[in-house]
Amino acid sequence: MLGLAVASLAVALAYFALLDGWYLVRVPCAVLRARLLQPRVRDLLAEQRYAGRVLPSDLDLLLHMNNARYLREADVARAAHLARCGVLGALRALGARAVLAASCARYRRSLRLLEPFEVRTRLLGWDARAFYLEARFVSLRDGFVCALLRSRQHVLGTSPERVVRHLCKRRVEPPELPEDLRHWIAYNETSSQLLRAESGLSDVVKDQ
Repeated sequence: MLGLAVASLAVALAYFALLDGWYLVRVPCAVLRARLLQPRVRDLLAEQRYAGRVLPSDLDLLLHMNNARYLREADVARAAHLARCGVLGALRALGARAVLAASCARYRRSLRLLEPFEVRTRLLGWDARAFYLEARFVSLRDGFVCALLRSRQHVLGTSPERVVRHLCKRRVEPPELPEDLRHWIAYNETSSQLLRAESGLSDVVKDQ
């Protein structure tokens, strides 16, 4: 028994030392909770809230939440969001998947140790290739939006239109994207064109 306990402890330590253990636990748990314990969200554009708190492991040298932690918390909240509104299930049913293709973040005010916050996620819209989502980090002390993240979820194996049609059982026109988001999309496309040109791949379509 002692040997088994030692071996189990060694495996657990290796899991967290060699892999990003907490992340690999939290995302599946967030998805399972969204699917099994929370009601289905029928409105694709509805905002969903995911609660969090700044832990000691989240801090940087200035005792603020580390910049990278915002991206991780947004990732967990986004997975829960897509599970509750049915997008993940629709992707699976269509034999497709979505990957994070781009993101940007604005940091407006620091979140401090033990400060409670919410990640408020909503789907802004979609185009022929991707879904676009927003995540707002709102301090529960005073309601201030401490950070704002935008992300582009590139759909592989099908199209966002087919995913939405699968969910809604009809064709749905995408909402008009906000002006600042359209500028960001244009920037990403220009950046891609420049990088392809630098690599001599101007006329090559990226493998999806």
